[in-house]
Amino acid sequence: MELGVALPTSGANASPAAIAQVAQGAERIGLATVWTFERWLRPAEPDMLGVGPMPLPEHNATVYDPLETLSYVAAVTSRIRLGTSVLDTLFHSPVGLARRLATLDRLSGGRLLVGLGQGWMTQEFVAAGVPTARRGAGFQEHLEAMRAVWGPDPVRFDGRFYRIPEAEIGPKPVTAGGPPLLAGAAAPAAVERAARLGLGLAQVMFAWEMLRDTLEAFRRAAEAAGHDPGTMPVVVQVNGPVTTRPLDEREPLTGAVEQVAGDLAELRALGVDHVFWLMADTPPDEQLHALERLLARHAS
Repeated sequence: MELGVALPTSGANASPAAIAQVAQGAERIGLATVWTFERWLRPAEPDMLGVGPMPLPEHNATVYDPLETLSYVAAVTSRIRLGTSVLDTLFHSPVGLARRLATLDRLSGGRLLVGLGQGWMTQEFVAAGVPTARRGAGFQEHLEAMRAVWGPDPVRFDGRFYRIPEAEIGPKPVTAGGPPLLAGAAAPAAVERAARLGLGLAQVMFAWEMLRDTLEAFRRAAEAAGHDPGTMPVVVQVNGPVTTRPLDEREPLTGAVEQVAGDLAELRALGVDHVFWLMADTPPDEQLHALERLLARHAS
C-alpha cells in the first residue's frame, strides 16, 4: 500500500512556492503520489444534490485549478505520480478534457492518475451551464467519448449527449487507452457503475464500516460485470492531519504517527492500494515532517 499527500492548492497555504515545496519534498522523502482536487466556487449557501445544505470549509474559497497545478508540478519533479481526486467530469467537454489529460500525461512522462467524479453541488452545475440530469448516463457517455479521443485516429463518437465529428485528435496518452482512471463514487448506484465500467475507486474516509461496506459492494459488482477486482485500484483520501502529538479524539487515519500506523494495518487488510492526506490547515513543512516519519514506520 502506497502513501501520498494532497498539494496545498487551497486556502491560506496555497501558493506556487508551497505547491513546489510539497511536491519536491514528497518526492524526496519517498511518497508515491501528490494529489489535487477541483472546486469551482464556494457558494454563499452550498447545496448538495438530493441532500440539501452542505457547509464547505473556508479553504474552498480559493482553489488552484487541478490540471494547471499538476502541469507545474510535472516540471519541478521527475518521479512522483500526479493524481486528481477528483475532477468534475461533466463540467468539461469530453474532447477538451481528454486533450488536457493526454497533454499532462505526455508532459509528465506517463505519471498521471485520473480521479473522475460527476459533481455534487447544485451551484457548480449552474455555473458550468450543465443540467444535473446529465449525471449517471451522461457521466458514462463522457467517459466513453474521452476513451474514443485517446484511441486511434480517426476519432468519431456519436452519443446521446456528446458527438465528435470524424477527426484526428492528439496528443494521445503515453499508455494506449489512456491513464489509469478512478471514479469518485459514494452512492450505491455510482459505486456499481464504477465497477461495471472497470474503473478504480476513489473514496473519502469517513468511517471504517462505511468503507468496508462500499468496498465489498464494489468488488461484488466488478465480479458480476466480468472484471477482476484485484486489477481495479482503490484510493482512500483522508481529510485530516497526521500530527506530532497523539489525539484523544480523532477520525480514522488521523492523529500521531503511532496512531495512524495502526490504522494503516487495518486499511491494508481491506485491500486498499493507496492512501493520501489532505491537510489544508497544516503548514507544508509540518506535513512533510509528519509524513516522512509515518512512511518510515510504514516501511519497517
